[in-house]
Amino acid sequence: MENEEKVDQQEEAKEKDVTAENTPQTDNLAAETDTTTRKNGLFSKKNHKDKNKIQELEAEIVKLKAEKAELNDRFLRLYSEFDNYKKRANKEKLDILATASEKVIVNLLPVIDDFERAIAANEKVEDIKAIKDGFVLIYNKLIQLLKRFDVEEIQAKGEVFDTDFHEAVTHFPTEKEEDKGKVIDVTEKGYKLKDKVIRYAKVVVGQ
Repeated sequence: MENEEKVDQQEEAKEKDVTAENTPQTDNLAAETDTTTRKNGLFSKKNHKDKNKIQELEAEIVKLKAEKAELNDRFLRLYSEFDNYKKRANKEKLDILATASEKVIVNLLPVIDDFERAIAANEKVEDIKAIKDGFVLIYNKLIQLLKRFDVEEIQAKGEVFDTDFHEAVTHFPTEKEEDKGKVIDVTEKGYKLKDKVIRYAKVVVGQ
């Protein structure tokens, strides 16, 4: 009987020792499990953030592509409109030039008619004065026509030589001090169309 009790006590002691030995292992295992769980949680959060970031970037790329396509479309439309505008403007310029030339020519035709009538009449006229008067009338008619188109003669003789309006063909010595640097003769008249010189006056300058 005593022997049986001793055996039981020894077995209980062994069990206690085994339990004591296993308890730290269990605690270690629990700690490792907790650490792993926390790590997994951190990784899960990180992966979730990365996915959100990727989705945001993808959405931004889609948005930028749409904006690029819209800007490209607007550019192409504006370029097309500008190209059409240039074509219309060039056509209008050509039309204006053609119309202006036509208008000038139409207004010159009566002057030509006058010259033809004068030439025909002069074949039978012996009065020189009448012939001269006829040419003066035609000349004045032509001058009035030019004025209607804003063409004016450039004043030259007696004016101070000005390269903006005059072209010196030669210089000529002059005795008068006040004539030096001035136009003393005109070999070919100059003309302006409004404020634009269309032909410089060819002049002789005193020196």
